[in-house]
Formats: sequence, C-alpha cells, structure tokens
Amino acid sequence: MKTQVYNKLIRDNIPEIIKESGKHPETIKVQGTELFKYLKSKLQEELLEYMESEDVEELADMVEVIYSILYHNGISKDEFKRVITDKRAIRGSFEEGYILLRVTEDEDEDMD
Repeated sequence: MKTQVYNKLIRDNIPEIIKESGKHPETIKVQGTELFKYLKSKLQEELLEYMESEDVEELADMVEVIYSILYHNGISKDEFKRVITDKRAIRGSFEEGYILLRVTEDEDEDMD
C-alpha cells in the first residue's frame, strides 16, 4: 500500500474526487488561527505556482484562497470589490507599469 503525505489545505470537493478515483483520503477540518495559517500557506503556494507557470488557473486559485480569507473574516466579496474600486480611484492600478526609482526631497532653505 502506497501512501503520499500532503498536509495542505485543499478545495472542498477534493476528498470526494479522490474517493471517486478509488483512493482513500485522510482529512481533518481546521478552524480559526489554524485555518488562517493554512490559508496563508496556500496563498503562497499558489503564488509560487503562478510565478513558475504563469497559468491563469493559478491566479484563479489565488483568488479563491483570497475569497476564503475574506469569508472567514466576515468580509463580503462586494465589500472587497468596493475596497478595490476605492483604492484604484485614489491610488490608481498597476496597468501603466510605473517603476518608482527614487524620490528626492528638496532641502528646506535656511530661514534666518
């Protein structure tokens, strides 16, 4: 009997999909700070996978993890979208591709 260890957060339907393939998943459910630890780890995992593959499905996985973080923090998707819209209106997006190289501050002139 071959066993592979994962110890990572998975999508809710994955245990059933594994069972349908004839395998036997062993799962636990976590909550609270333990869940947030796994969500943050999953977000990092998906980011690394996107950085390697540049596959849009990895971006979709990141968004799904973000939606789960919002859900468990009591923040609706609509509220999150408002935050995005408000921030974009004030600070802009990243579409133009500006790179900030440095900022120079004028020295105050001597007022004596």
